[in-house]
Amino acid sequence: MSPALVTAAAFAVYILGYRFYSGWLAKKVFRLDPGAITPAHTLEDGVDYVPTRPQVLFGHHYASIAGLAPMLGPAVAVFWGWLPALCWVVFGAILIGCVHDFSALVLSVRHQGKSIGTLCEDILGPRAKALFLALIFFGVSLAMGVFVYVITLLFSWGPDFNPEALSQSKTSFPEAVMPSAGLMVLALVAGYLLYIKKLPLLKVTVPAFLGLLGLIYLGYLHPTVGVESASLWPTADNWVWILLAYAYLASVLPVWLLLQARDFLNSLLLGLGLVLMYTGFFMMGPTFDAPAINPNPQGAPPILPFVFITIACGAASGFHSLVGSGTTAKQLDRETDARPIGYGAMIAESLLALIAVLACTTTLGGKEAWAQLYVNWAAVQGLGAKLGVFIRGSASFIEELGVPSDLAITLVAMVVVSFALTTLDSATRLLRFNIEEIGDSLLRLPGMRLPGLLLRNRFLATAGACIAIAFFATYEVDGKPAGLALWQLFGGTNQLIAGLALLTATVYLKQRQRNYWPLAIPAIYMIAMTLYSLSLKLIDFKNQQQWLLFSLALALIGIAVGVGWESIQALRSNSAKRAGK
Repeated sequence: MSPALVTAAAFAVYILGYRFYSGWLAKKVFRLDPGAITPAHTLEDGVDYVPTRPQVLFGHHYASIAGLAPMLGPAVAVFWGWLPALCWVVFGAILIGCVHDFSALVLSVRHQGKSIGTLCEDILGPRAKALFLALIFFGVSLAMGVFVYVITLLFSWGPDFNPEALSQSKTSFPEAVMPSAGLMVLALVAGYLLYIKKLPLLKVTVPAFLGLLGLIYLGYLHPTVGVESASLWPTADNWVWILLAYAYLASVLPVWLLLQARDFLNSLLLGLGLVLMYTGFFMMGPTFDAPAINPNPQGAPPILPFVFITIACGAASGFHSLVGSGTTAKQLDRETDARPIGYGAMIAESLLALIAVLACTTTLGGKEAWAQLYVNWAAVQGLGAKLGVFIRGSASFIEELGVPSDLAITLVAMVVVSFALTTLDSATRLLRFNIEEIGDSLLRLPGMRLPGLLLRNRFLATAGACIAIAFFATYEVDGKPAGLALWQLFGGTNQLIAGLALLTATVYLKQRQRNYWPLAIPAIYMIAMTLYSLSLKLIDFKNQQQWLLFSLALALIGIAVGVGWESIQALRSNSAKRAGK
């Protein structure tokens, strides 16, 4: 089957899904009100609650949700064949992922911009809130730990890196360091000009984006910023602390000063990258190197349910509900903006996952070359290497447009790194919110006033978030980085958050006597698949005597059962509080 024809059909599904399904959800199910006053206005504080132009907020939301995961997940999941990965990316997004993101954003906006973990107290009760907050803390810390680990691989000067031949790199892309650092400076200047000097968006955006493209070109010309040997380049451990220091600063600064402008510029960069990639892809007209279905590859876990767990972001991801209800809801200018931002940005992320599927299944030089790279499950476990496959494959599409190979590699590497950093800084902020919300809960308990006040301090809360991320970034199993083991556990955690967020929205709609089945069916599906996968991983961790991972998987199952029970109780007794519409 022609990859170009399959991709064109996927585009049609995206268009129809947004035009009809999201419109129906907005008008008939959630009944968005263009006149409703959002928390960005009622609680405006200039730090977190800031009314924001919809196009800028779309960029922030899109950049925050589209990190490494939409590229990493498909790069691993195509081991089971291109068809299951592609179908889950396209149909999973339209029917589950977009619905999940949209509903989480709407619920948060109607509950004073509270996170999904906190607002579920209004819908499900205080015990569900406690379980959800614990799940979020673990899931975000783990995911960002893996992200930090992978970014250090990309930034490091590895043995496969040659400054004179960037296209030879498989895991190391230091040429992205200079434009990544320069983007932070551009974002600070843009934020200042937009919100202090009140300059028009276009007058700030055009020179800032051109400056970003110039930085990428400089990274191509000077990939190591003048450093002449690997011994003088920061080590992977150095990069961990540099990244965490950046994440700390980004979390405590006002959202308009760095995050909004940086994310908006990043979204423009990814938009340009996707246009170039897809244009080159259709010009190339490749064939599939991977089999359509590879049901029992050597050493791999079963395709069902693990293809649905391995690809989270890009199809359906609980992390998105944390972004939507964490930072995006606090900046939403009008309630009706939730449809293009919540549902639309998820489609845009699915396009990134789709190009990742195509890059990892059509650009490796034939079926034998693909089979050699994806020879067994052990060969798939190098997250950095598989991300390298995506970078080189996507760059090959751009080369079809006449772009030099090394420059195409630099552009795609910058897209990957910039979005990983954007997710890292946004997620650290979300984790800070989570810790502050835990502090709020402690303030209600006798004798816990001081711990509660400490956790409510944004500087101390951010420090706690960075410590948790650092643990998972440096965690090892048998003396080796536990990237894939943690990634699989993250997938289960992520999908569990998605299922429980959908379940919370289901109860919300049921209490208001609205059609809740478009959310209930995806919720049941996500929770069932996740519990199945966690049960299988529980057996694996026990057999391998990885007791920490065993305990974490068992705790996740317990949380799922607990929140599910609270949801059933809320539906039965209708005792959960009604808040807003």
